[in-house]
Amino acid sequence: MQIITLNLNGVRSAARKGVFQWLSTQQADIVCVQELKAQVADLTDEMLAPDSYHGYFHCAEKKGYSGVGIYCLKKPGQIVEGVDIAEIDQEGRYLRVDFGQLSVISLYLPSGSSGDHRQASKIFFMEKFFPILESIKASGRDLILCGDWNIAHKEIDLKNWRANQKNSGFLPEERAWLTAVFDKLGFVDVFRQINPEPDQYTWWSNRGQAWANNVGWRIDYQIATPAIAAKAIKTSIYKAERFSDHAPLIIDYDYTL
Repeated sequence: MQIITLNLNGVRSAARKGVFQWLSTQQADIVCVQELKAQVADLTDEMLAPDSYHGYFHCAEKKGYSGVGIYCLKKPGQIVEGVDIAEIDQEGRYLRVDFGQLSVISLYLPSGSSGDHRQASKIFFMEKFFPILESIKASGRDLILCGDWNIAHKEIDLKNWRANQKNSGFLPEERAWLTAVFDKLGFVDVFRQINPEPDQYTWWSNRGQAWANNVGWRIDYQIATPAIAAKAIKTSIYKAERFSDHAPLIIDYDYTL
């Protein structure tokens, strides 16, 4: 089973840059996408159901903003949109598909970088989402949460960590929250389980020469419960083409849907 997660930074923009042609060459079982920046009515046939995929979406109420989606080769048994918290769901940040015992979630945490009001929204999300994580973990299901968490966990996970300790995405309280997801709730950072190397990033600022110089952040994750995490056998970050300011994170699991 191959799973890809990618923040598109606009599905229409990514489509123009060839993301769906690339996906057709991958044949991943599940593709989780974030930051659609579109409503369902805006999506072309290719965006709704590319190649052999079934597409599912949870869009923000605000046009041109946020939104998550999941493309699946196999139809899921159940689809869950949102977390039943209005302030979160109106921004289109959570979509879950179930295949038997396995749930795969496309998740997009708020970014707090545009100002204090958005950082407050991010903290609100983190506070409300932690007990939700606790609850779905307690259900005993195999879970893989894919997406842009907008937090670099450790110093190894961003190039300029010293300069960013007071910036959203690397604040001590954000990092401590993510540590609690791993250490208290028992989730696993699947990429880091396989690849402990430095300079592994999934997002680069459009300012300066960040991409060219690999001055990036690792803020896109596949975070899983231990049993399914243990089945991960291979991971990569695809950088040969650019569809977005994020790169696709690809993980293969020794698991059959």
